[in-house]
Amino acid sequence: MSEEIYAKGKLFELVHLPQADGRVFEVARRAPGVRVIIADKTNKRVLLTKEFRKELDAWDYRLPGGKVFDTLEEFEAHRTRRDDILDAAKAKAKAEAAEEAGVVISEVKFIAKSTLGATVEWDLYIFEALDWHEDEQGQALEAGEEIEAGSWYTYDEVERMVLDGSMQEERIALALLRWVKSNV
Repeated sequence: MSEEIYAKGKLFELVHLPQADGRVFEVARRAPGVRVIIADKTNKRVLLTKEFRKELDAWDYRLPGGKVFDTLEEFEAHRTRRDDILDAAKAKAKAEAAEEAGVVISEVKFIAKSTLGATVEWDLYIFEALDWHEDEQGQALEAGEEIEAGSWYTYDEVERMVLDGSMQEERIALALLRWVKSNV
C-alpha cells in the first residue's frame, strides 16, 4: 500500500499511510535538519549561538544548524534518488556553521540522529566539528534570521543551561548534554 500526500506546504506535508487492517495512519513530515557541536576541547568549551525564535517569542541558546533541504521538493528528489542523507546533512552542517556562527568547518563527525516521533517525521542529524577555524568575515545570515554569532560556554555552563531550560530546543539540548558528559 502506498502513501497518499493529502496536504502540502513549503516545509511540511501531511501523509496518509494505509495499514493492512484498513486503518489509516496519519503523519506530518518535514525535511530533516542538522545541528553542529563546535567545541574547544582543550579549554572544555562549546560555541552556542543566541537566536530569536518566533515560536517562543524569545531568545534561545542553540547549536548552529538548519534545514538539510530548503523545500519538500528537494527532500523528495533526494529520497527518490536514494542518496545518502548523511552526505547531504554533513554538507549542510558545514554551511550552517559558516552562516550562523562564522565558523569554517573542514571535517565533521556524525554524533546522533534525533527522531521526533511516530506521528511527526522530523529527524535532526547532529555532528561534531573536528577541524574548524573562525572565519574573519563572520556570519553570513539569511534575510530575516536574528542570530548572535555565538559565545563560548564551559562544559559546566552548558550543562547548567540545558538543565535550567536556557536551551529550549530540548532534543538537541539532551544530545549536547550527552556529548558534554562523554567529553569531560
